[in-house]
Amino acid sequence: MADTLGIGVIGCGNISAAYMRLAPLFKGIEMRACADVAEAAAKARAEEFGLRAETVEGLLGASDVDVVVNLTVPNAHFEVSRRVLEAGKHVYSEKPFVLSLEEGEALKKIAGEKGLRVGSAPDTFLGGAHQLARHLVDEGAVGRITSGTCFVQSPGMESWHPNPDFFFQPGAGPVLDIGPYYVSNLVQLLGPVKRVVAMSSSANAFRTITSQPRFGERIKVETPTTIHSILQFESGAQVTFVASWDVWQHGHSNMELYGTEGTLHVPDPNFFGGEVRITEKGAFTNFSGEWQHPFGKSNEGVRANYRTAGLADMGAAILDGRPHRCSDAFATHVVDVMTSILKAGEEGRALEISTTCERPAALGPDAAKALLA
Repeated sequence: MADTLGIGVIGCGNISAAYMRLAPLFKGIEMRACADVAEAAAKARAEEFGLRAETVEGLLGASDVDVVVNLTVPNAHFEVSRRVLEAGKHVYSEKPFVLSLEEGEALKKIAGEKGLRVGSAPDTFLGGAHQLARHLVDEGAVGRITSGTCFVQSPGMESWHPNPDFFFQPGAGPVLDIGPYYVSNLVQLLGPVKRVVAMSSSANAFRTITSQPRFGERIKVETPTTIHSILQFESGAQVTFVASWDVWQHGHSNMELYGTEGTLHVPDPNFFGGEVRITEKGAFTNFSGEWQHPFGKSNEGVRANYRTAGLADMGAAILDGRPHRCSDAFATHVVDVMTSILKAGEEGRALEISTTCERPAALGPDAAKALLA
């Protein structure tokens, strides 16, 4: 097998630029082609990043493409990923992986039959900050984690996104759009979730777009925009998770985990870097400066951004014959948790999680360096 896998992208919207810009940071993968149902979008991205523009069918049949990155809208993720697998190629999807447990299981079955890999974002939990948090949890720095809180709240996407409609449709909303970052990080830190309970609501039936070019248009809200939930983990830990697009400002930390010997403060799981602190029975310690992890170093202004790390890890895993960290089993469990939160909020009751998974292997500094070009 060649030591470099050819990458093709289906879906040339906003997020595609980040994948194409950052992929050259990593070895073992090479962006080669892109496609979109809007051919002009594919041509524009191809010209911008020196790729080959293809039709979707052309990309699925391209002999130099080994892995397809699925960057379509969420409600197309399953069908596009299915087509990629049926074409005999590995697939890596943007979050959310799929929109139901059944879809995740179906992709796993096809991949298993064909001997192919399936992976999914988010990969931010591989960032330096979150791998430091993982190291501290594994070392018992704050004892056994018994509970925690997570908050991701904002006024919503209609103030900046040019076409925010899909954020407020079934398959999106704050749990399925932003929740993958938080739930994935919790599962990699604490292990699988056993049970959830939730309540949900929407502050407004319609949202008014204040971004260009559709300033002033109103869009219908068809999914809950505020969800308060509690996740009970198989480890016994209980974590409150609040996700809302109905909040103008708040003072909550992104993520705090409470242990028997102290508190672990974890930065925003939407990003790779940030400050990690522990409080040992009243004394603060900032560990961030002591952890020299390559995916925690600023590379875009003051921010660390290593999107495609999960894709690169999957590529290396294919070449090395080992499990990849952003796996379909892990992503399917996260989807199961998120969709169960939404169902629990709708029905007003606790729900058992039917899936489980192994925690992804930790990605320490040396392992992260090995992925870089």
